[in-house]
Amino acid sequence: MYELLKGMRVIEGASFIAGPSCGLHLAQMGAEVIRFDDIRGGPDSGRWPLSPNGASFYWEGLNKGKKSIALDLSRPEGRELAMRLATAPGANAGFFLTNFPAAGFLSHERLSALRKDLITLRVMGWADERPAVDYTVNSALGIPFMTGPVRETGPVNHVLPAWDLITGAYAAFALLAADRDRARTGKGCEIRVPLGDLAIATLGHLGQIAEVTISGVDRPRMGNELFGAFGRDFVTKDGGRIMLVAITKRQWTGLIAALGLESEIASLEKELGVSFLGDEGARFRHRDRLMPLVEKGIGALPRGEIVERFDKHGVCWDDFRTLGEALAADPRVSAQNPLLARVMHPSGHEYLTPGAAASIASAERLSPMRAPRLGEHTDEILAEVLHLTNREIGELHDSGLVAAETGAAP
Repeated sequence: MYELLKGMRVIEGASFIAGPSCGLHLAQMGAEVIRFDDIRGGPDSGRWPLSPNGASFYWEGLNKGKKSIALDLSRPEGRELAMRLATAPGANAGFFLTNFPAAGFLSHERLSALRKDLITLRVMGWADERPAVDYTVNSALGIPFMTGPVRETGPVNHVLPAWDLITGAYAAFALLAADRDRARTGKGCEIRVPLGDLAIATLGHLGQIAEVTISGVDRPRMGNELFGAFGRDFVTKDGGRIMLVAITKRQWTGLIAALGLESEIASLEKELGVSFLGDEGARFRHRDRLMPLVEKGIGALPRGEIVERFDKHGVCWDDFRTLGEALAADPRVSAQNPLLARVMHPSGHEYLTPGAAASIASAERLSPMRAPRLGEHTDEILAEVLHLTNREIGELHDSGLVAAETGAAP
């Protein structure tokens, strides 16, 4: 956590990954992020992975450091409260983050009528408002046909929700850019960030659209091999499996020195008329000749000796582990890492919890905060943001339009 965005207030009406991760990034940089959910819980309030008592670790992870207000969004009065929250006054407010439908009661047109300088950040599936999630965007753009073993013929889904995560980070960037523009012009706007467009743009940035357009051929599956460079998994003499990558000149020379392959590589270069040091692509094109040499060198030594040699020569490598193994053995995934701290969460479980991933030299890095319970800050938000009296807040509770913390997990 940092306090770089202290004083900024963002209202979040979003679920799943992309929208809440955007709010999480802003909260961890110090913004006050107020999340509203339906009084019965949002659509992701019980999403897996779950704790033994049924609380959502997923929900706890994406909503750390936020405030929570619970509204009955099935009733017009509850929806009106959500609109009032999104457009509440304040010099450093008027930021609304959502993945609600663009044409619904939370449309920018309706909300901006209540606050002219409102910035609405809308995370979407596709730009034409067709719904999408990471898996469907991947399938539409061919990612599952680049993923998996070389001999696989059907699609292989990727487990990391990359487009959700990239969209959340990009959305936070876009919101801050719009805030800078509003400070200059005094005008609000609606920002739309579709997962599909982020995916298309990313493939374009990486040269993959150009690659397929010009060649007329889709990129083949590479299995565990790195495309366009040298890299793959290898097994040590005692059965340790490591991931090895040699992209830079230093990584390549370090690898060759660590395994004592100088003469063999020099002979192969002479035979093929190439320089593996100066041509990264040559390492990829001739990987069928290089891989056996490296495989033999690594397979002849136990993991401990490989680690010692690789670290001495600056080789880029790491172990293959399960997450459980990493948590048990790797100091990078422990409280020794200033990114992580043990935090007690609404589920009743204490576990390592990440704060902001950036290390900012000019700012103090604070401990990560837990997620709120559903409706934990209802009364505080109604009083401080909407400026309701105690009597008005009591009437909202009596009518069942709002709920405060019950002590239960979300």
